[in-house]
Amino acid sequence: MQGGNLAGRHALNVNPETRYQTMVTLAKVAEAAGVGESTVSRVLRNHGSFSRKTRDRVMEAVERLGYVPNRIAGTLASAGSRLVALVIPSLTNIVFADVLRGASGILEESQHQAVFSVTDYDPEKEEALVAAMLAWRPTAVMLAGFEHTESTVKMLRASGCRVVELLDLDGTALDLAVGFSNRAAGAASADFLLRRGYRRIGYVGHDPDRDTRAAKRFAGFRETLGAAGVPLVDREIHAGASSVESGRSGLERLLARTPDLDAVYFSNDDMALGGYFHCLAHGIPIPARLALFGHNGLDIGRVTPQPLSTIRTPRVVTGQVAAELVVADAPSQVVDLGFELIEGATA
Repeated sequence: MQGGNLAGRHALNVNPETRYQTMVTLAKVAEAAGVGESTVSRVLRNHGSFSRKTRDRVMEAVERLGYVPNRIAGTLASAGSRLVALVIPSLTNIVFADVLRGASGILEESQHQAVFSVTDYDPEKEEALVAAMLAWRPTAVMLAGFEHTESTVKMLRASGCRVVELLDLDGTALDLAVGFSNRAAGAASADFLLRRGYRRIGYVGHDPDRDTRAAKRFAGFRETLGAAGVPLVDREIHAGASSVESGRSGLERLLARTPDLDAVYFSNDDMALGGYFHCLAHGIPIPARLALFGHNGLDIGRVTPQPLSTIRTPRVVTGQVAAELVVADAPSQVVDLGFELIEGATA
């Protein structure tokens, strides 16, 4: 296991503008726009009389300040919400289901209610979902990674709630971050293959523009190969989300172009298992003829005829630690949970 645990948390790369910023209120929007609170309310509800010029001033202030209208009225709002919003990229990927499982158990024990929404790896959709969640004034918002739109960041900074960014440490946290370095995981994967003597190495992955954590792993992988004087020979990138099928077809296309590869690194275990099934179907000996290496350490990879060589990530623990920090109202910090390299039998 690399990295640390709860005892090893540290306040590294935390953006100081977020945690202690006062919530942006209707009164602040009114002051910024130079109008009364009732006018702001009418504009936001699109009800009653106001000029186009007034509307433009109000909406400019809303955008600039990152204000999100409060849908929780009266005493409920003043008492504070016990909602914790989780905005995750996917439910078909077991990684995020594991994070939810870890977080929900801790939140339930402390009588917080977890609510979640799915972005499909789309930053614009994440922005819309964050706005919708913030309108209910949650105690905290949990998101995957550090890459968000400018408007999402503005809203989170202005919300006054806790922000937890998950499953990545390669960036600057807005408030709390829990996970591991994806660049380091990619580098460790490359180092393992190099130490095993592989030199004709390829890559099969999915859309790096959407899954930025996979892109960071690939960057760390290539940098380590390059430092050893072993350039990546070829790559095959699937435009959509990762899946077993895309891993299988991706490896097929890669080997059709470059049949003399001796190892292939996959963006995650889903893709690597697809590659494994391709090799089984075509009689390609693993690892004698071709080595395969994945990422995430999924349970299914441990029970295949040859256990998958991979990186095991602390998914459930990530959710648990994130929830513990929220419940404890902990200071802004980064928690490095590290990862574990599983030698397996496919490399």
